[in-house]
Amino acid sequence: MDSALAEARAAALRGEVPVGAVLVAPDGRVVARAGNRTRELSDPTAHAEVLAIRDACAAAGSERLPGHVLYVTLEPCPFCAAVISAARIARLVYGAADPKSGGVGQGPRIFSHAQAHHVPEVIDGIAAREAEDLLKAFFAARRGGGGAAPS
Repeated sequence: MDSALAEARAAALRGEVPVGAVLVAPDGRVVARAGNRTRELSDPTAHAEVLAIRDACAAAGSERLPGHVLYVTLEPCPFCAAVISAARIARLVYGAADPKSGGVGQGPRIFSHAQAHHVPEVIDGIAAREAEDLLKAFFAARRGGGGAAPS
């Protein structure tokens, strides 16, 4: 999760919402990492999770990533949860819950639907405080409410 937090910090420095993702192969190698790039790429699908999954799939030469673990600093939105399911990722580990836009433990709970192609193991709350603090500082600075700049 430390690597995902580093990606989130880098995203914040680019002016992106600070979310980071890291994909780990079954043998423990990090095969992809990304931070949000929606603004930079003018692409509403350029979420950290999707970018990391795209890179890992390209490297693997497959649209599926069985046995892989995805670490994300923020609970995936419904869109990202559907992509995680389609990629057949074995385990999702995320930090902060997202009551407004989450799609796993909050909101539509994508993995609980019969239409979910695959349901990964989900572990939540890992480094949640660090992820929450990063997001709060980012949005406080955007609103001009002060707060420390993301580090």
